[in-house]
Amino acid sequence: MVAMSASASEGSSLRVLGVVKEFPSPDNANVRTMALAGVTLSVAAGELVSIVGPSGCGKSTLLRLIAGLDSPNSGELWIGDVPIIAPSAERGLVFQDPNLFPWLTVRRNIQAGLVARGVLQEKRHEVDEFLRLVGLDAFANAFPHHLSGGMSQRVALARALINHPKVLLLDEPLGALDAFTRMRMQDEVLRLWQARRTTMLLVTHDIDEAIYMSDRIVIMTPSPGRIERTISVAQDRPRQRSSPEFLRLRGEILELLHFAGNATRDRSSVSPGVSPDAGDGSSGDDRKPPEQADPAAVKQNTQSGAVHSLREALSSRKNSTSLLRHSGLPPG
Repeated sequence: MVAMSASASEGSSLRVLGVVKEFPSPDNANVRTMALAGVTLSVAAGELVSIVGPSGCGKSTLLRLIAGLDSPNSGELWIGDVPIIAPSAERGLVFQDPNLFPWLTVRRNIQAGLVARGVLQEKRHEVDEFLRLVGLDAFANAFPHHLSGGMSQRVALARALINHPKVLLLDEPLGALDAFTRMRMQDEVLRLWQARRTTMLLVTHDIDEAIYMSDRIVIMTPSPGRIERTISVAQDRPRQRSSPEFLRLRGEILELLHFAGNATRDRSSVSPGVSPDAGDGSSGDDRKPPEQADPAAVKQNTQSGAVHSLREALSSRKNSTSLLRHSGLPPG
């Protein structure tokens, strides 16, 4: 059985240092939209950290940079003492869509990474071990269309973990599941994490999911994306979703995101080139109210944010194809 003691860890530390990422404006190639503004984040080996924030704050962009699918305009990314410059089997990535190969059985989907790396012969025994680990040994010869959503996502997790990644990146992997299946899968992911202690970075919009699963929660705000706050979750596992401490932390995060959202709207209402916190020696009463902001500037900011959100929404399948290309497997 593939298992490890709680004190052992397959994971490695992750460091994101002052990362800035910009994208060209769709209307003017000379104008850049900043998606990430000086993001700095450290994740210890074997730690499970969640990132939460509104759509368009750069969560998926950050995961793509860590996966090596894109490069920052400035800043550094490190796995242990190795800089991230390209995709690698040491960094697994699981999407909201399992992206299984429909023409392959469950067994062959899980072993696909081993085939691409040319190590199937010496690692073949691990396929059966991972099938048991995710509870799908009875479905080894089934095809993806025979599986439920939760079962398909377990195959995707096994396919990523069988490569023994030092960091596993989870981009809303449970977002498409119904509420009951999602809660069961949260326990499945935690069980796999506790067995292997792989470093995990989870992007989610579900605050309850973040509190239930994480050692720490990173709050991001948009326009541009930056880390607003990091919250440690000092609660024993398994956690009780109805406990006073769970509910208190949930309320704290909701309030933080609400005020962060208001601050973002305030920033977007300020004329170009003017910081919302910058003063000119006048009192607050003399400042131009948000409703009198330059309509053209507000329209440009809104359009840029919408385009960035659309880019992130479309990235999952594009990223999947890119990962297949780097793994040596042909896309379906």
